Amino acid sequence: YTTMVYISRREQFSAAHKLVREDWSAEKNLEIFGKCSSPNWHGHNYQLFVTVKGEQNPDTSFVANLSDVSKVICEKVISKLDHKNINLDVDFMHGKLSTTETLAVEIWKQLETSLEKLGCELHCVKIQETENNYVEFFGK
Repeated sequence: YTTMVYISRREQFSAAHKLVREDWSAEKNLEIFGKCSSPNWHGHNYQLFVTVKGEQNPDTSFVANLSDVSKVICEKVISKLDHKNINLDVDFMHGKLSTTETLAVEIWKQLETSLEKLGCELHCVKIQETENNYVEFFGK
């Protein structure tokens, strides 16, 4: 029988952002987004968990080599986000509201094709923004 195995890689990045819609007044942004709309920005030390799935390679027993998975994550995502301003500096976030939900979806888009080339399938992108808050996106 075949066995689907799920493996995850954790990476970390620090980034600044603010939640603001330019078409809203400062008062409405404050009402909806609270202190996250501060004009002086704020930042997080994010934890990014990328889970891939697949069948084990009969020769190595790997679903994918996690070193290769890490290289893809670092090249496609971490290098663009770490110590950056998500709203201003990150190409795949231009014109998008920098919520953790949107960030998870956009990170998925950055990783999906490259991870498939490693012979596995992207299963989940999880971003832990704070000790108490995280988002999971499963590509649907």
